Amino acid sequence: MAARIARSAAATGPATGARTTTGEIVAWLAERRRAHGTRIRRIPFAELDGWSFQEGTGNLVHRSGRFFTVEGMRVHDADRPGAPWEQPVMRQPEVGVLGLLAKEFDGVLHFLAQAKMEPGNRGMLQLSPTVQATRSNYQRVHGGSGVRFLEFFTEPGRARPLTDTLQSEHGEWFLHKSNRNVVVETADEVAEDPAAEPDFRWLTLGQIGELLRLDNVVNMDTRTVLACLPTTAEPRPSRHTDAEVSSWLGAARSRSRLTAEPVRLARVRGWLRDERAIRRTDDRHFRVVAVAVEADGREVGSWTQPLFEPCGPGVSAFLFRHFDGVPHLLAHARAEAGLPQTVEVGPTVCHTPDGHGHHPAYADVVRAADGARVRYAAVHSEEGGRFLYAESRCLFVSLDGVDDSALLTPPPDHLWITPGQLGALTRRGHQVTVQARTLLAVLNSGAARL
Repeated sequence: MAARIARSAAATGPATGARTTTGEIVAWLAERRRAHGTRIRRIPFAELDGWSFQEGTGNLVHRSGRFFTVEGMRVHDADRPGAPWEQPVMRQPEVGVLGLLAKEFDGVLHFLAQAKMEPGNRGMLQLSPTVQATRSNYQRVHGGSGVRFLEFFTEPGRARPLTDTLQSEHGEWFLHKSNRNVVVETADEVAEDPAAEPDFRWLTLGQIGELLRLDNVVNMDTRTVLACLPTTAEPRPSRHTDAEVSSWLGAARSRSRLTAEPVRLARVRGWLRDERAIRRTDDRHFRVVAVAVEADGREVGSWTQPLFEPCGPGVSAFLFRHFDGVPHLLAHARAEAGLPQTVEVGPTVCHTPDGHGHHPAYADVVRAADGARVRYAAVHSEEGGRFLYAESRCLFVSLDGVDDSALLTPPPDHLWITPGQLGALTRRGHQVTVQARTLLAVLNSGAARL
């Protein structure tokens, strides 16, 4: 399987096995953006249709009891000074499907991608997986149309699974959210006529990699699915064995004293609610806002919903270095209160916008990196169905040639691991953060080479 994935990653145009050029894909995305004519506007909470603040708790809920709720969360970290902090958080117990359909054309694996609009994305329309749907959506709680190609991911035996795991999402904004990340392969004739399926195109992994070099083109859900691909080839020497990496993560989880408990949204301390936003008293971190959306090509043509809006951009970066000719990433055992197991493997630096007064280790190293050391840099949107204009600058920064003993022997919550080891952890599920999975997708697709 790894050889087939590598062949797809090497195919970037018709000369190497792709069905079309990447330039044609960029033009197709622009054409679909014009065709869908999406409009979004901010509204006061009172104009939300089907959403309301629940009597007693103040939680923001949908009348169906489905989709998601905005509640309160109290977080306590016994290893950090100060009182517990409180904040709004999204609770979405349903497990959604993020699925890519794969098929071989002339011996090269292609993936069926969708031009999909999400209200919180920059530019709104980005490259999405074949299927990107919550359970409420694909069970049509909204009363709209069905989800195209869902049957390949829900009907047993319909397609051959290549990877299938449960993965977490942003643990600072979601409480224990998981999605199914799945790639299945078919031999059926599917979406091969662009006129019949104008919102879908078959792309190689290499073409998606070329698009990942552009800002805000490939959405978060595509990136996290690509991170789960079985790309590991022959074993390569690493500074730590796989068992040692697992032990390091297990020890970090056992040491963590970060705890979270739900509280009523109406009682969240340090936050204010007015007619248009729920925000901190100092207007930092993020806000809860409401939007009205009109969009052609979605299961429902118009709707309203709450979104979380961060107060600034984030940074997600891996420092890397070669040891004995093998690239290693400096991984961080990152604790986030909303993660199902509290601690997962994250990038070296993952700075959530204006985070809780905590300056992450190695942030200065990333910030000071010059052009020669930055091997990859692009801005990518986070989950556009839940977050409004949430973006992170994603980077790989080389430390080759840097003589710094502190970097070679990092603190206990950091460890040098290979990309292959990061991929193996990802395929186990609930081991690697969504930010680290974005950067792994960059490597898996060939968008960056270390």
